Amino acid sequence: MTIKKASFTLLSSALITINLNARDQIKIVGSSTVYPFASAVAKKLDETTNYPIPIIISTGSGEGYKLFCKGNNLNTPDIINASRRMKKEEFRICEKNGITNITEAIIGFDGIIFAQSNENKPFSITTKQLALAIAAEVPNKNDKLIKNPYKRWSQVHPSLPNREILIYGPPKSSGTRDTFEDIILKATFKNMNSYISLYNKDKNRYKAYKEYHKIRQDGVYISSGEDDNIIVEKLIKMKNAFGIFGYSFLAKNKDKLIGTKIDGIMPTSKTISSGEYPISRSLYFYIKNSHEKDVPAMKKYIELFMSDKMTGGKGILNKIGLITLPKNKRESVKVSVKKRVKVSIDILK
Repeated sequence: MTIKKASFTLLSSALITINLNARDQIKIVGSSTVYPFASAVAKKLDETTNYPIPIIISTGSGEGYKLFCKGNNLNTPDIINASRRMKKEEFRICEKNGITNITEAIIGFDGIIFAQSNENKPFSITTKQLALAIAAEVPNKNDKLIKNPYKRWSQVHPSLPNREILIYGPPKSSGTRDTFEDIILKATFKNMNSYISLYNKDKNRYKAYKEYHKIRQDGVYISSGEDDNIIVEKLIKMKNAFGIFGYSFLAKNKDKLIGTKIDGIMPTSKTISSGEYPISRSLYFYIKNSHEKDVPAMKKYIELFMSDKMTGGKGILNKIGLITLPKNKRESVKVSVKKRVKVSIDILK
């Protein structure tokens, strides 16, 4: 090997080492619901520091956890945004891949909204009616499960309008969909004999019916990717359709869309923060603490995100739809995040 070639090889190796051991730009993946809030923090970081604006990719919570837990090297994400809490099996995958120091940050509350064009009349539905409209299998008159035959809301219940059922919602990779399935489908069907009796008949063969949550795939429910803005656009164009997404997207488009009453409760910041609105949840991000020493921008980004300027009652994120945590809870979370308290599998489900 010539001296020139040897020098080039050493220089290339040094550059690769620097790239793998230090990085200025934060890498973030995850929830489409948390995306606008994280983007606002990223923009403020860019405006107020010398750090480059973070890379934020809206993958959905489920896919985000897979990427986050893939490994500990600097080619993997530093932070995951999530519209649901990390699951135990996801935590175990992280541990298996050497990620053992993770901190959980709760940033606020959100409601999952069942919305429509504001050109329609107000719509009110129960959680049971919504579950029956969207499930792949429903009971017939003899309490036997059949493929969902309902094409119009009035077929689900006579009190509902004679209007086509058409729903645009999140894909399987979405934390919003996970939460929707938990609160609407699983919670409804675990108390209905048609599902539980089938599960009890053969618990191995009919395991899926213990907490049934399969969504129909006959064109009534349309998965619309991880960009909730696409669902908003569909509702504006298709007046009969409904959409499922986070509250901030309703707040941002209140001149075009209206929410639906669920069990008699209209989604508002007050009913969501109190838990009165049935489909309420917390929003999160998770920190890969092992990356912080090599990605110095993380410390400032996290401080900024947890500051009153961003997540406080009159903060920037509140103005774009984030529902603020109660002051005591917010202060408790801020302390936990500042100390980088490690997530324990015991608090996960």
